[in-house]
Amino acid sequence: MYYQYLVAQTGYSCVAFSFLVPIVLWCIQAGQHNISSYQLIGIYRNNGYLMVSCNGGLNQMRAAICDMVAIARHLNVTLIVPELDKTSFWNDPSEFQDIFDVEHFINSLRGEVRIVRELPPRMKRRVELGMFHSMPPISWSDISYYHNQILPLVHKHKVLHLNRTDARLANNGLPLDIQKLRCRVNYGSLKFTSQIEELGRRVIRILRKNGPFLVLHLRYEMDMLAFSGCTEGCTREEADELTRMRYAYPWWKEKVIDSYVKRKDGLCPLTPEEIALVLRALDIDRSMQIYIAAGEIYGGKRRMASLTSAYPNVVRKETLLEPSDLRFFQNHSSQMAALDYMVSLESDIFVPTYDGNMAKVVEGHRRFMGFKKTILLDRKLIVDLVDRYKSGSLPWDEFSTLIKSVHANRMGSSSRRMVILDKPKEEDYFYANPQECLRDPDLLRAW
Repeated sequence: MYYQYLVAQTGYSCVAFSFLVPIVLWCIQAGQHNISSYQLIGIYRNNGYLMVSCNGGLNQMRAAICDMVAIARHLNVTLIVPELDKTSFWNDPSEFQDIFDVEHFINSLRGEVRIVRELPPRMKRRVELGMFHSMPPISWSDISYYHNQILPLVHKHKVLHLNRTDARLANNGLPLDIQKLRCRVNYGSLKFTSQIEELGRRVIRILRKNGPFLVLHLRYEMDMLAFSGCTEGCTREEADELTRMRYAYPWWKEKVIDSYVKRKDGLCPLTPEEIALVLRALDIDRSMQIYIAAGEIYGGKRRMASLTSAYPNVVRKETLLEPSDLRFFQNHSSQMAALDYMVSLESDIFVPTYDGNMAKVVEGHRRFMGFKKTILLDRKLIVDLVDRYKSGSLPWDEFSTLIKSVHANRMGSSSRRMVILDKPKEEDYFYANPQECLRDPDLLRAW
């Protein structure tokens, strides 16, 4: 933004009077505290208004919000507090302010981008009359796309609505200030509400009182299995139920799925039985508390039997808290996921069984917090070793040695993001490894 340039070049701190358009910027030279020292230093011209409707679960929306703030700043547009997804599988009615501290979000970014709760009355009337433009931006776009294609639309329509926000900004090739702003939003501005923060801290205190704990992000819920087509260990009736569910949701494009092939390719979430073997092979102490960060596990106690037999201290937020503590969170999956997010960040070890959005965003956040131990599982190799062990062709000692060896350098330590030109879906995700924002970039090593 224009005023950011002025601040950077002159050492002035500034106040933007955002109720004026164009916005008048008054600044005071660093080190002075007399109000009479303020002087007019520049004008910030608002190019228009950006409305965004996020799609997906909590962590997909979290990353999208960071992207939209960065885009709004680059385009010099006023961002309306993002609208959260209420129509996805989870059907969560939560608003932004039900999950995030909206005042902190706005105020913490005041020097970067103008954010308001709603459109001013004149612009709101334009929207009510249909005098705005709505569109999905192209996925994985670089910042030039937004400058060359999106900004002219803002100039033309005054109000632009981006109706899809998942992965709409590239992982790589962006200016350093854009990458750092994405981090600043993610790790500083997106603070949960006091209600969520208080309950999350209570769960963490309960766990800490009983010693170290491992968070297992066990993606073995019904929707994940139906979407992925992974049915390892399921009964015929369960497999049929998952198939019916997959066909019931038209936006899940892939319908005919070979579960056997997909699992062998490492594209399925690990089962509770498989992860129990992996944790044992990694010498995770049997007394370790295992906190399950997930929804209801498909198959219930039958599928969890191997894990609870190997690790009797398996807990969930529902077992650590009273039902009354969670009554306001029921049927609000994003708020429940926010609790799991907080506990995951503070765990001694974080183990995701599938590389979904929560797994990736938590991985990156734990790197930012000082490369906290995150075991990044090689599912393809694990499936092969598990099958060999279960068939009797691989002794336990050898199985355990191989699991340890493969994962010795997969613990969330410093590494460079893998870049694959023209294949952004296959390269490392920015939010899983925000290397531009980590504390000691000199420690980065090539893969």
